[in-house]
Amino acid sequence: MQSTESKSEWNDGTPRIIRFLGGRATMFVLLSILLIGLIILVFSKVSFVFYPIKVFFSTVVLPIILATIAYYLLRPILRGLESLRIPRIWGILIIFVGLIGVITSLVFLVYPFLKGQFANLIEEFPTYFKQMLINIDTFLRTSIVSTYYKEMDINITSILDSGLGNIGKLFTDTVGGIASGITSFISALTGLILAIVTVPFILFYLLKDGEKLPQMIKKMLPPRLRNEADSILKDADRQIGAYIQGQILVAISIGIMVTIGFYIIGMEYAPLLGALAMVTSVVPYLGPLIAITPAVIIAIVSSPFMLVKLAVVWTIVQLIDGKFISPQIMGKSLKIHPITIIFVLLTSGSLFGVAGVVLGIPGYALLKVLFTHLFKLLKIRYNNYEPNQMYHYEDVKEPHK
Repeated sequence: MQSTESKSEWNDGTPRIIRFLGGRATMFVLLSILLIGLIILVFSKVSFVFYPIKVFFSTVVLPIILATIAYYLLRPILRGLESLRIPRIWGILIIFVGLIGVITSLVFLVYPFLKGQFANLIEEFPTYFKQMLINIDTFLRTSIVSTYYKEMDINITSILDSGLGNIGKLFTDTVGGIASGITSFISALTGLILAIVTVPFILFYLLKDGEKLPQMIKKMLPPRLRNEADSILKDADRQIGAYIQGQILVAISIGIMVTIGFYIIGMEYAPLLGALAMVTSVVPYLGPLIAITPAVIIAIVSSPFMLVKLAVVWTIVQLIDGKFISPQIMGKSLKIHPITIIFVLLTSGSLFGVAGVVLGIPGYALLKVLFTHLFKLLKIRYNNYEPNQMYHYEDVKEPHK
């Protein structure tokens, strides 16, 4: 026999077809998905209407991203200056003067040195690569697999000669392609210059009024949504700040350790390889693999013992970073599983290229914050997880796993 509660559910006036399909909540979700699909279909048919909006966003997105990164890096310094009773405007001016000094020093002292090393490495890299392949060929011919290797009848010298002979043709074709696309190159360069010029202005107003931005966003929302919006904005701000500040500090630490380690073992182009490790380390997991590749090629050409020393230095750097630096600086603020990070990097890189690889993780962190709070709101709305209990938004607990 059915209970009184079951009978009341059956006698609430809901049609049988809706009960058969899962109830009113399921029908609401299905209709919402259908409506979203229809909206996307309509927008795809009139996409030309949104072309000016697309151009606008593609123009402003780069300077906004650069200014936002600079804002989160400089905001702690500005707060420290304010704690010393320095007015905000004067603090911003002090920060800008310091930035100009740092950039000037980098341009006139560090950049020429790294530029010279980079030019030499590019010039000598084909020789390094050829010598590496010859060394591998010699090793395979004298190793325990020499019999199988000789049966494959691979003549590495002829392959290299034919490959290097095609380099001239490849270079000519590449130059021709660049010449044919010179207009698009100039357009991209103009956009980059405009972005760099506008970044200081955006950064100034972010430092000046950035703390007021969440309050302005909250005022545009209905009063009953302001508490939830405030919680979402605080979590998003914490996630972005922790990621940007932590990732930059970790990258600088890795670059310094790699440079010092390579100097100790006598590796050529140590400063350039350290700078490469610093830049690529902003990409989790994939960055170290990119950074170590040229160093491995140089080490193989130098001597087998250099390859061993390189492996020791790289292992020590990764252990120090994984056990001490990253846990202390980054902590577990993002709370993203390593497998998830790999999938996010692969997907965002395929969709948006280099920008997707760099910005994929913080973008995923923001979406995670948003959907986590939306899920909590749905739990409050339908109250299906903890029945017969009344609680506020702040008291919502995660569902039992």
